[in-house]
Amino acid sequence: MSADLSHIPAGYQTVTPSLTAKDAAAALRFYEQAFDAVVSFKMADPQTGGTAHAEFRIGNSTMMISDEYPKYGCLAPDEGKGGAFMIYVPDVEVAFEQALAAGAVEIERPSDQFWGDRTGRVTDPFGYRWTLAQKIKDVPEEEIARLAADWQG
Repeated sequence: MSADLSHIPAGYQTVTPSLTAKDAAAALRFYEQAFDAVVSFKMADPQTGGTAHAEFRIGNSTMMISDEYPKYGCLAPDEGKGGAFMIYVPDVEVAFEQALAAGAVEIERPSDQFWGDRTGRVTDPFGYRWTLAQKIKDVPEEEIARLAADWQG
């Protein structure tokens, strides 16, 4: 490998989530509306016309998505069982309402957390959970540890 060539392609991070949906094209439309995602690449399946592979960015993070491919073990999750993601946003109230307007289902309305974030949680129509977060204050690690112990009872 050339010393000038990074092992990570431009525009990617070390860990790049790859999602599976029953209808990846619909999921992409939802992510565009709910989270201001930008689709950067889309490849159609020549046999089905569906989405064989697509890439999109939310903020500075690249994610991938495809339709189901059962013969390869790629199955869409059941509702709310597809894993969870956290998105830091400039205004969690606005982002939360935007996600709901796009079709997300509320899990938890935005509220202040002891570690210094304000968070709200939703489930998307494709089985994935999303925490929308906004940093609202710096909390020292010692204080977080104390508050976490109190929180856990």
